[in-house]
Amino acid sequence: MLIKNFENFVLVLLYGGLLIISFTILLNPMKVNKKANFFFSLFLFLWSSYWALDILRLCSFSPSPVLVSFIFFIQIFTPIFLFLSTVFFINPNYQFKKKDLVCLIVPLIHLILILNSELGIADFLAVSHNLPYIAIIYFRIKKYQKRIENISSYTETINLQWLVTLSSLLFGIIVITVCYDLFNMFVHRFNQNLVMVVLFLFIIYSTSFQVLRQKEIYPVNEKEREQLLAVELEDEEKTEKKKLIPDQEFEALKSKLLTVMLTEKPYLNGELNLLKLSDLININPHQLSYLLNNGFNENFFHFVNKYRVQHAKELLTSDSYKKFSILGIAFESGFNSKTAFNTIFKKMINETPSEFRRKQSGI
Repeated sequence: MLIKNFENFVLVLLYGGLLIISFTILLNPMKVNKKANFFFSLFLFLWSSYWALDILRLCSFSPSPVLVSFIFFIQIFTPIFLFLSTVFFINPNYQFKKKDLVCLIVPLIHLILILNSELGIADFLAVSHNLPYIAIIYFRIKKYQKRIENISSYTETINLQWLVTLSSLLFGIIVITVCYDLFNMFVHRFNQNLVMVVLFLFIIYSTSFQVLRQKEIYPVNEKEREQLLAVELEDEEKTEKKKLIPDQEFEALKSKLLTVMLTEKPYLNGELNLLKLSDLININPHQLSYLLNNGFNENFFHFVNKYRVQHAKELLTSDSYKKFSILGIAFESGFNSKTAFNTIFKKMINETPSEFRRKQSGI
């Protein structure tokens, strides 16, 4: 009885939390990622419907067959709204095309199966049909994380890692839930749902914190946004690369870029992106991306952070900066966080900044 009461308590927290958080994200207090947050709020609202019948029964309300059918019907759109939210996080200027209608195939199949199934099977289908969308979301974000390095020197706050984590957790828990439902249908009826409810509760509250603090990924200025998106999406579309810089100008621009990096040190600006650096050498972002890829065989992220790491190495071995903490060195070198500094430094030097400093000082 005690376990059942605790399960009901967690159930109320889960359902109520989803509703409150969905409306909070809909209000969008930070006024960022408007389309993405709108669809994410709808996703959370529909996600709450998976526990709506349990809440109604907890309140001693017996839902009518029509209401049950309606709830199962709206659940069809739950993964679609998560998918749309992901699409607009990745590309806020996305324009829908006819080929996008293919995402309605799974919901239509799901609807047909629900209309011709018993309640237990319908419940199973309502959960399992989320899996294809979650898998697609995971791989789309992983591709986006690679592309974003073409335009930004600092990706920690815009790489949507929380969405990767969410999709991974959801996929795992939904697989467990599907197995649980199959066990209930074909082997033995087991009514203990406490563990699953607690896991979903953890996912919801941890995810909500991340989405609420997600900053705007692309510049608010429409022209700047379009320029960066055009460069970022260029590789994804696999268009044939034209020669954007004449041969006679190529080496001169390489020298100019290297001179700017050494004299003006733009890499010390933690918010440096492809657009800002291209302005410094008076070429457009497409040309700078072309120059980096073909002249240095590097993307923008690696090119800029290479200079930051070198600058940090100089500071870590300088007597003038002995009293600076690792975080202080990170900020002085153009990094925006200690985590990013440690990760990038170790990737390039094969040791952490602390290890490098100790080795250089002979400790």
